[in-house]
Amino acid sequence: MDLIFATHNPHKLEEIQKLVADAGIRLRSLTDIGCRDEIDETGDTFEANATIKSNYVFQHFGLNCFADDSGLVVDALHGEPGIYSARYSGSRDPKLNLEWVLDRMQGQTNRTARFVSVISLVLNGQTHLFRGEVEGNLATECAGVAGFGYDPIFIPNSYACTFAEMSLAEKNRISHRSKALTQLFQFLKTRT
Repeated sequence: MDLIFATHNPHKLEEIQKLVADAGIRLRSLTDIGCRDEIDETGDTFEANATIKSNYVFQHFGLNCFADDSGLVVDALHGEPGIYSARYSGSRDPKLNLEWVLDRMQGQTNRTARFVSVISLVLNGQTHLFRGEVEGNLATECAGVAGFGYDPIFIPNSYACTFAEMSLAEKNRISHRSKALTQLFQFLKTRT
């Protein structure tokens, strides 16, 4: 099956390509189909933003597509950065966003957080949603060099290291994105 993954983010693409390798899916990105547009995420939920992106590709290119919207939800910050995770500091610079969260968390004793990923699949014009979450806590400083975004400060429950200290294979076994993708793959198996 051919599917478009609505992203320009090479880190997300690499992560998901590893997950779909055995699923019989040929994955292509927005760049691969010649879509240079930055699709505005104007929704107020992860579900809305993912759907905006997947619908855009289907409407403009006529291709089956899935998109994800994901982010970090921090309890002490009343759910922020949430849907604004990629531009929380007012910039799209991941390092600045990470520093902004760490600055806002100084002195906080409640460090519980979760990563959320919602995938919107548009298959033959119909939209289907899949949601994955992983619970954890925020470290007080960055650790690790793998991954991207907030991975250097997120410690999943039952682990003593951050996502950025894990190999991609380790992270993919428990991540929010892999949980949502597993649901997507199970759904697609019922359609083939």
